[in-house]
Amino acid sequence: MDPLLSKLALTYFIGGFVGLATITNPASKIPMFLAAAADLDFASGQREARRACLYAFLMLAGALFAGVVVLEIFGISNGALRIAGGLTVGLLGYRMLFGTADALQPQPRGAAGIAFFPLALPGIAGPGALATVIGVSTEIAELESGGQRVVAYVATVASIAATCLLVWAVFRSVRWVSRCLGSEGINAITRLTGFLLICIGVQFVGSGIRSFVAGA
Repeated sequence: MDPLLSKLALTYFIGGFVGLATITNPASKIPMFLAAAADLDFASGQREARRACLYAFLMLAGALFAGVVVLEIFGISNGALRIAGGLTVGLLGYRMLFGTADALQPQPRGAAGIAFFPLALPGIAGPGALATVIGVSTEIAELESGGQRVVAYVATVASIAATCLLVWAVFRSVRWVSRCLGSEGINAITRLTGFLLICIGVQFVGSGIRSFVAGA
């Protein structure tokens, strides 16, 4: 592969994985999973976890490819989308940092059917993750050549898959991770992640403003 394309692929894969892994914050989903799967045996809980990760992958990948089309239908510019996505991510980070995030709230319990809600949506593929993926799609749409766009799309899909695999690994070892981190450890990771999300949101807003002004 051309060195420039290889660098582009690495950039989109690492950027996508770090951004999505930070936003989804797998450790913060442990209390939600334990509460939602409390009435399920281990095998059933793991089956629901696998289905949840598959649903989340399909939703995020769909948002990646359909995001630009939806924006064009509604006449929304790439800059406006990045600003809105940045505000969404920043607000989510604020709620996590100051202890009002959904991850810190009691989650509904259910005996079955927890894969799509609440695990996949809004647990894994929440508003922040969807906004991030659509924001990446707008950046890909602005690449110069078709080859670059294909490479960027493939790398981003790979980053989505890697993120979902990471979440699945945490769900699979949820009891061990919960014992090791404890409630205080999970709370600390959630708040640290909230601060990082605020930084990512500010970066999205800055990028969106530059794109918005340039296209005005």
